[in-house]
Amino acid sequence: MDNEHILEMRGITKRFPGVAALQEVTLAVRRGEIHAICGENGAGKSTLMKVLSGVYPHGSYEGDILLDGEAVEFRSVRDSEARGVVIIHQELALSPYLSVAENIFLGNEQAKRGVIDWNRTNAEAGRLLERVGLPEKPDTPVMDLGVGKQQLVEIAKALSKEVRLLILDEPTAALNDEDSAHLLNLIRGLKDQGITSILISHKLNEIEAIADSTTILRDGRTIETLDMHGPERVTEERIIRGMVGRPLDHRFPERTPEIGEEVLRVEGWTVHHPVDHARTVVDGATVAVRRGEVVGLAGLMGAGRTELAMSLYGRTYGARVSGQVFKNGRPVELRTVGQAIRHGIAYATEDRKRYGLNLIDTIQHNISASALGKLTGPGGVVDREREATVAEKYRRDLNIKAPTVQAFAGKLSGGNQQKVVLSKCIFADPDVLILDEPTRGIDVGAKYEIYVIINTLAQQGKGIIVISSELPELLGICDRIYALNEGRVTGELSRDEATQERLMHLMTMDKDGHAR
Repeated sequence: MDNEHILEMRGITKRFPGVAALQEVTLAVRRGEIHAICGENGAGKSTLMKVLSGVYPHGSYEGDILLDGEAVEFRSVRDSEARGVVIIHQELALSPYLSVAENIFLGNEQAKRGVIDWNRTNAEAGRLLERVGLPEKPDTPVMDLGVGKQQLVEIAKALSKEVRLLILDEPTAALNDEDSAHLLNLIRGLKDQGITSILISHKLNEIEAIADSTTILRDGRTIETLDMHGPERVTEERIIRGMVGRPLDHRFPERTPEIGEEVLRVEGWTVHHPVDHARTVVDGATVAVRRGEVVGLAGLMGAGRTELAMSLYGRTYGARVSGQVFKNGRPVELRTVGQAIRHGIAYATEDRKRYGLNLIDTIQHNISASALGKLTGPGGVVDREREATVAEKYRRDLNIKAPTVQAFAGKLSGGNQQKVVLSKCIFADPDVLILDEPTRGIDVGAKYEIYVIINTLAQQGKGIIVISSELPELLGICDRIYALNEGRVTGELSRDEATQERLMHLMTMDKDGHAR
């Protein structure tokens, strides 16, 4: 028995129709370490973890899995959890309508003779919440929690199953810096309690900060495993070289701005919560963007960035919306999505899987959906041949990696899904694009391609508004950046003025002008 390694995966090969997702992959994880797995989208990271956790059962892949030196054959997720292997997927699997305690013990109810013992359920849940540093009460509905706190509930749920090997798939992708730091500290704390963690992440600075070892996958194969505490310091650049097979000297493509006249101005924009109308979510915000300009919106979770964007886009969020919008200097009404589109405004949502794409439909239909009127002939019938030609052009121009435009959007990697969302927006031919977390959950190579697309659109004279939780990203691509806190615009910085420190100061500034 190998006492050093809690897990070994040997010669793992997983095939789907027409493609080998994993080819002879090997992975060895030492007991009690934090082991990172990284690679570009489509490299096979999540597939490998689904093999390990029984999502893809034994018999559907080739190769061997050894846990504590013993060969295991997991035929379901329940099998792997029985051995202390628990996976937390990027898309959280919590029921929003149940309480925190009910979610923690869902499928593992604390019952006596078939009747749930609620006192025991809530007491055990409270103990687990304290362990993960979540002060909420066990009877709090999950829908009342932010994404960061929901991640902690998922970890509490894993701890309830006596986890020994915890797999976290992009756990900080949807979190702001503060929530990410709390989660990483929690993972360090679990290590001190003897729990081994496997962390899939695109955030290389987090890997550099927390991982003991890092395994790099590329095109479904193991490239190398790096000792993060070895004699040679492992930098982000070193990891990138392994991921993409070449150095990525410049994270952000160069662009010489050609900024024209103001295309959109929003003045005194105020939005109230859609349920609690007394609560102000966006408070008198004034922002503007000019042709050829990339403008960033920076803020911590709950600052009101997405709420501002969605309320502008046909009031798809909020109640009691007030303020004025000017397009090319003239006042316009944006009370419906149709009006927003007619006035040349497009919005790419932060949640591409739920709101941005129809995952069970083709690339072709997803791209054309935003402007079918451009493809309809006499009688309102869509010209399918023209539709296919348009979709193929975007597949080629935006380098969407798919065999044909008839491929289903749900089968694409995150980066390629995001390119379909952008294609859909661009096809509507807007003057202003609002891009909400456009690179969330995608790798550095795909991020670079998205930045190139943004630059190209700016060079075409579009006004671009980018919402991002990653300050280095905003600093790398924006000409100007607005900071928001508690729904208010607290400041505005030009490219030359902006630094992470100055932005963070503005992002934490209260209404009296004091940083918290």
